[in-house]
Amino acid sequence: MPTESSPTSRALLALEALQDTPGITADRLGRRLGVTSRAARRYVEILREADIPVESVRGPDGGYRLGRGVRPPPLRFGPDEALGLVMAALDGQHDAADPEGPVGRALGKLLGALPRSVAAQAEAVRRTATPVPGRDPARPDPATTVALVEACADSRLVRLGYRTEKGNDRLLEAEPWAVVVRYGRWYLLCRSLERDAVRTYRIDRVGSVEVLPETFDPPADLDPVAALEENLGTGWQYDVVLTVDAPLQTVLAAIPRTMGRLEAVDATTTRLVGSTRNARSYAEQLAMLPGAFRIDEGEEVRAELAALAARLSEAVERWPAAP
Repeated sequence: MPTESSPTSRALLALEALQDTPGITADRLGRRLGVTSRAARRYVEILREADIPVESVRGPDGGYRLGRGVRPPPLRFGPDEALGLVMAALDGQHDAADPEGPVGRALGKLLGALPRSVAAQAEAVRRTATPVPGRDPARPDPATTVALVEACADSRLVRLGYRTEKGNDRLLEAEPWAVVVRYGRWYLLCRSLERDAVRTYRIDRVGSVEVLPETFDPPADLDPVAALEENLGTGWQYDVVLTVDAPLQTVLAAIPRTMGRLEAVDATTTRLVGSTRNARSYAEQLAMLPGAFRIDEGEEVRAELAALAARLSEAVERWPAAP
């Protein structure tokens, strides 16, 4: 039986049924609305009184169908449908997260037409999405994503069946904070109960979700994107700590947040604490720093930085002499 029990809600459900099932009988319509066939006929009359043309088809296979010239019915989406539509748009259109782009504007109008309780979670995912051209996205299961988004919204603990990058299956319990889309990847930002630490999990690697009855208090003033990017810069094979002779905001604007956590030492100096599994690539990204810097920890990155400096020096020395 549908949860919508008011006459208006049932009339809208009747309109939806007529659109989905042309020729539906009064008996079938009544079962779909959770009412008698006589009451179903009354809802048909309510639609007709609202100038919606509903035709009656006589005979043993007769029923009701919408007539020609019917106006578009009100949009009715569930949370899973709304989020699924946003996911499809983000996968297929790189400007879907841009509220000023044509796809972004269309999505905004669609979500604005839905009830707040339905649209809020899908809108949150759209705001945190950053698709990138030319990269194949890892598409998670929509039902899994919906379950995690709802758990985030309700502040409910979850138990996850998760497959690691190495292919190992694990059972994890966590506080789900936010679902964030970054460059074609869908992540769950959360606090691991086992590790008592912030973790990010690829949602396409989540095999099962069990929402637990226990609740939690999410962090105040959480910035999901910033927290995710900082976390993506930790926990790798090679640790790195360095000091940059530049203010915090200047360094923030110069390098990706995924390189690690940035801390202001003073007004003119910043500390970077991060890690990497590719020391050579990390050293190359350090070349974007807007000032002189000193590596305090991280011998592997220091060695790759020295090799990079040697290659650059050699390139300068090979510059053709002026005639």
